[in-house]
Amino acid sequence: MTVINIADLLTAPDRDAFLADLARQGPVSRGTYVDGTPVWLVTGYPESVAVLTDSRFSSDITRQSKIDLAAVAGLPDDVAPYLLHTLGVSDPPDHTRLRRLVSREFTARRVERLRPRIQEIVDALLSGLPEEFDLIERFAYPLPVQVICELLGVPAEDRDTWRSFAADLVAPDLERVAAGARALVGYMSELIDVKRADPGDDLLSGLIRVQEADGDRLGDEELISMSISILIAGHETTVGLISQSLWLLLTRRLELGDISDAVEEFLRFTGIAEIAVMRYTLEPVEIGGVTIPQGEAVQVVYATANRDPRRFDQPGRLDLRRADNAHLAFGHGIHFCLGAALARCETQIALTTLLDRFPGLTLSVPASEIGWQRGMKRALTSLRVRTAP
Repeated sequence: MTVINIADLLTAPDRDAFLADLARQGPVSRGTYVDGTPVWLVTGYPESVAVLTDSRFSSDITRQSKIDLAAVAGLPDDVAPYLLHTLGVSDPPDHTRLRRLVSREFTARRVERLRPRIQEIVDALLSGLPEEFDLIERFAYPLPVQVICELLGVPAEDRDTWRSFAADLVAPDLERVAAGARALVGYMSELIDVKRADPGDDLLSGLIRVQEADGDRLGDEELISMSISILIAGHETTVGLISQSLWLLLTRRLELGDISDAVEEFLRFTGIAEIAVMRYTLEPVEIGGVTIPQGEAVQVVYATANRDPRRFDQPGRLDLRRADNAHLAFGHGIHFCLGAALARCETQIALTTLLDRFPGLTLSVPASEIGWQRGMKRALTSLRVRTAP
């Protein structure tokens, strides 16, 4: 059996082929992380659900010594806690406390109240477009950036600044990563001070009110970490979902049909989060017929679980009318994505409005010329389109 290095996903010319090879190793197999550390790769659907829901698998990086994630990511010691000790890498009871606190403000009701504003932003972005343009640059990227900034309370004049910081976080140059991390933590700390002195109706002001209320408290480090997580996760994933959904529609010449079903199938088929946050065994655990010893790093691969033929009928087929679609694109269990409702809302509005406005939308370059970015996330380099054939 081949030992697969998950780092090869970063440079794979064909991500789907790489992931199919990985799935053929079996639902639980040995592999290596990006730094060469041995890990267990979980690729099957039922096995992935088991890892994501079993309390014997920890998400807390401080409960393992196998991987120095700060060094792998290029994060300096002074800011690593803000970016590595997030909601997604905590266990109960800390996770329960943090999730409850942030859920008081980041509610489905708040997202639903945003729907008319999202529609306004979409309409504005689609007005005055040239006949030919890069759909990511002009639409799929600025939409979620503006939405998450307005939701969180980032001033419009600061958006280009923090976008440059966020871009540095995923740069290949580790010096840029360190500089971007420090700048982002510093910026968010200053913004929190501004909101504390002059609160508004935004999510960040709400989190500050939660911090200052009686009872459970958000620490300063936790508040900064939470805000950065929402800011970054709230735009990157939706950019990919919108652009890749449109890429699939245009290259396969499909009818959108019911928007809710279609978005769920796009999430399953081309989910932008292809791998989960690393888990660590707190004791020996048998899963998929394999016993994983205590203290081992375990990597769930969402992308292969979402194509598991044991769970999905004809998983390699893009079926926009798929009814039974319990995909793992937003995770599962206690760490289910906090912003799932917002991502779905934005994508549904974006796709329906764009295709209603431009029913003749087509690619302006051959599909073979559309490339993919290298890295852990699935992302197109560009998507050039024309508003009419």
